[in-house]
Amino acid sequence: MAPQRAMPIKLAEWLETPMGQYVRAWEQRQVDAMVSNAFGYHAIQIGLPHWDLLQANRIPYKAWAHSPDAPFGTRAGRLICEPEQLPFDSQSVDLMVMPHTLEWCGDPHQVLREVERVLMPEGRVVMTGFNPYSLWGLRESLPGLALQLPVPVPSQVSPTRLKDWFKLLSFELDRGRFGCYVPLCATETWLQRWQFMEHAGDRWWPAGGAVYAIAAVKRVTGMRLVGPAWRKSKRRRVRRTVVPVANQVRSDPDTDQAL
Repeated sequence: MAPQRAMPIKLAEWLETPMGQYVRAWEQRQVDAMVSNAFGYHAIQIGLPHWDLLQANRIPYKAWAHSPDAPFGTRAGRLICEPEQLPFDSQSVDLMVMPHTLEWCGDPHQVLREVERVLMPEGRVVMTGFNPYSLWGLRESLPGLALQLPVPVPSQVSPTRLKDWFKLLSFELDRGRFGCYVPLCATETWLQRWQFMEHAGDRWWPAGGAVYAIAAVKRVTGMRLVGPAWRKSKRRRVRRTVVPVANQVRSDPDTDQAL
């Protein structure tokens, strides 16, 4: 299946709407917390290059990979490629951020295989996506609602499926969050009226958030971190030798008798 090329433009435009800004603000906070402590030399963001999700990370070299028709802006670090075929050496990237990348790819599992290939051992991948088991995901089953309140996502990858793929590709789930419990609204006014749902949903229906953010770490079987070989100073033990002393016989020189 060919990759979905028109969707990133539609999603980039939708992210500028009131609901899109609401989603964008939540994802920015979650991704900032997940990448702030990631270290290394190379960090790559795949998809939505006009949106900087690497700003909270201190890795020196950063790049934003995207398809040729995606909007980019004026920031340096542009890299044109397809996520199914990443132009990086194996085990050369320390951090990979993927905002809604799997939703507009034709073969999301192949994308994850490429991510696993290029990541260093103990490298981190952070991805976001729309939750198909939320109120937003159920809009397809309600007649007419999908047309009135559209979300430009042709396919949704559930967190459960992601966890299964992680196990197959030697990834270990590090952390994950759900968010954005406000129902789909067309205006900023209704978005503010439904804000009470944000705290109620996080408490009573945590897995029903419209958006999720997941971080995973690449684990390598049998790998052991080797530290510096510190030599322990050995104390020299002084061995004391017990010398047996023979019984001495003292004699009186006058009597020449043993005492």
